[in-house]
Amino acid sequence: MKILDIYINGFGKFHGRNLSFEDGLNIVYGKNEAGKSTIHTFIRGMLFGIEKQRGRASRNDLYSKFEPWENSGTYEGQLRLEHKDHIYRIERTFQKNKKEFKVVDETAGREIEPTKAFLDDLLSGLSETAYNNTVSIGQLKSATDEGMVSELKNYIANLNTTGNIALNITKATSFLKSQHKELESQMVPEAARTYTSLLSEIRNTEKEIASPEYENQIQAYQRMRVEVKDTLEVKQKEKEELIQKVARGKQVLANNQFTDQDSITAYSIKTQGTFDEYTEAKEVCGKKSKKILSVLSLVIATLLLCSAGAVYYLGGDNYVTAVYGIDSLVCIAAAVGAAIIFYLIGLILYLRLRHRQKDMELSAKVLQEIFSRHLGDTAISMDAMRAFQARMAEFTRLSSAIAKSETAIEQKAAEITELQGRQENCGEVIEKQQKTQWELEKKLEHLSACKTQAEGLKHILAENDRIREELSAIDLALETMTTLSSSIRDSFGLYLNKTASDLIAGITGGIYTSLSVDENLNVFLNTKTKLVPLEQVSSGTMDQVYLALRLAAAKLIIGDHGEMPLIFDDSFVLYDDDRLKTALKWLVKACEGQIIIFTCHQREAQMLTANLIPYHLVEI
Repeated sequence: MKILDIYINGFGKFHGRNLSFEDGLNIVYGKNEAGKSTIHTFIRGMLFGIEKQRGRASRNDLYSKFEPWENSGTYEGQLRLEHKDHIYRIERTFQKNKKEFKVVDETAGREIEPTKAFLDDLLSGLSETAYNNTVSIGQLKSATDEGMVSELKNYIANLNTTGNIALNITKATSFLKSQHKELESQMVPEAARTYTSLLSEIRNTEKEIASPEYENQIQAYQRMRVEVKDTLEVKQKEKEELIQKVARGKQVLANNQFTDQDSITAYSIKTQGTFDEYTEAKEVCGKKSKKILSVLSLVIATLLLCSAGAVYYLGGDNYVTAVYGIDSLVCIAAAVGAAIIFYLIGLILYLRLRHRQKDMELSAKVLQEIFSRHLGDTAISMDAMRAFQARMAEFTRLSSAIAKSETAIEQKAAEITELQGRQENCGEVIEKQQKTQWELEKKLEHLSACKTQAEGLKHILAENDRIREELSAIDLALETMTTLSSSIRDSFGLYLNKTASDLIAGITGGIYTSLSVDENLNVFLNTKTKLVPLEQVSSGTMDQVYLALRLAAAKLIIGDHGEMPLIFDDSFVLYDDDRLKTALKWLVKACEGQIIIFTCHQREAQMLTANLIPYHLVEI
C-alpha cells in the first residue's frame, strides 16, 4: 500500500489542507506545533477511524483532542492510496452524529463496500493496535535510561512470548489473576440460603394475608355507619317534633287546668253535674205552685192566727163555741196550732225555694265561668252544654294524642338507643378493621420488601452463576495462555530474535552484529568481542534496538500480506549525526516501500541531499 495524498477538511488546526506523498522516502518538515502529529493522527484515523469514548474517558480521547478548532460542523477528510495497481479514495466523516465511511475505487470507477475482508487485505492484516506498535514508529517515550530499558524489555517480552505487541502476557496473566481474586470477593455464598428462607417467608405471608380476617370491609361499615347516622338523625328529629308536639298539647291542657285524661273526665262529669243541678234548680224555682203553696200556707197560718185572736176576743160568744159547744180555749189552741203548722209549712216551702234559688245562682255562676273559659260565652243553655261537651271531647282527643305521642317518643327513644348502639358498633368494627388493614399494610410492605430482596437475590444468584462461569473462563484462559506462551516462545520468539538481529547490524552500521534474549528476558547486544547488556548502551542505541524490533515485528506480522508505509514521528531525536546518517542510508536500502518521516529538524533533508539520496520534501 502506498499513500498518494490526503485532504484535511476539519481536523484539529487544519481546514481545507492538501498534502501529497510519493513512492520511496518522504520528509515532512515542520517546526514544533506546526501540526505534524495532527497529520500523523489524521492518517491513522482515515485508515482505522476514530471513536468517541464515553463518560470521563471522552474528555481526553483522540476524538475530543482533534476536533476542529474552527467550523466544528466539518470534521472529515479524504485519503488516496494505491494498492495492487488500484487507486482507492477513502472518505470519512468523524462527526459522531453523522459518521460516514466510504471507499471509492477510482481505477474501476465504483464504490467499494468496506468489508472486513477488504480492509484486512488493504491494511495487510494489521489491526489498529498492531499498526500503532509496528509500522507507525515513534521514539521511546521514557525520558531516563532506566525507564527506556524497562519499556524496551517489556516490548521484547510481549513479542517473544505472544507473537503480538497487542498482548502483554505477563500483564494479562497478572490481570486475570487479579480479576479472579476480585470476582471471588464479589461472590455472595449466603445468597442461596437467604433466598430459600425468603421464599418460605413470602409463602407464609401470602397465606396469612389471604385469610378472611384481612378482608377489607371498612367501606361497607362506613356506608352502614352513614346510613345509621342518617336514620338516627331522622329519628331524633321525629322524636324532637313529638316532644314539641306533646309539650304544646300539655301546655294547652295546662292552660285549661288539665293534666291528663282523668282530669278532663272528672272536670266534664263535675260540670255536667253542676249543669244538672242548675237545670233542676231552675226547674224547681220556675214552678209557681210551690210559690203559691208557700204563700197560701202563710196566708192560712195568718188567717188561723186571726181566727184564734177573734175567738179569744169573743170568748164564749164565738160561733164555734156557740154552735158546736167547743171550748174557746180549745178553739184558740187548735187555731194557733194549725196556724203554726201552716206557717211552718209555708216557711219550709219558702226556705226550700230560697235554697234552690241560691243553688241555681251558684251553679249558674260556676257554669258561666266554665263556659266563658272554654266557649267564650256566659250563656247557659243546652246548646252551650253540648258545645262544652264537644270542647271536652277535643281535650280528650288531645290527651289521647299526647298519650300516643308519648308512647311514640318512648318507641323512638328505644329505636334511637338501638341505632346509637349500632353506630358505636360500626365505629368499633371500623376501628378494628383499620387496625387490621394497618397490620395488612405492614404485612404487604414486608411482603414487598421480601419480594424486592428476593428479586435482588435472584440477580445476585445469577451474578454468582455468571461469576462462576467467568472464574472457569479465567482458569481456562490462564491455562491456555500458559500453554500457548510456551509454544510461541519456542517458535515466534526465535524468529523475532533472528530478524531483529539481522536488522540491528544494518541500523548500527555493524557496531552490533546481533541481539539475544536469555530465559530471564535480559537483553544483550553482540559485538565481535563480547556481549553488552542493554543497560550499558546509550539512549540512542536503545532507540536503534527499539526501531529494529518494531521493523522485525512488522515483517513477521505482515508476512506475505503486502507492504505498509513506514511512518516515523520524530523517531530520530536521540540520534547523533553519524548514527542518523547510517540509519537513513540503511533505511533506504532495507525498505523498498513508502517511508514517511515527520521531523522538526532540517538535518534529515540536508544529510539526504548531501549523500545524493532521493526524497520528497513536504513542508507544513
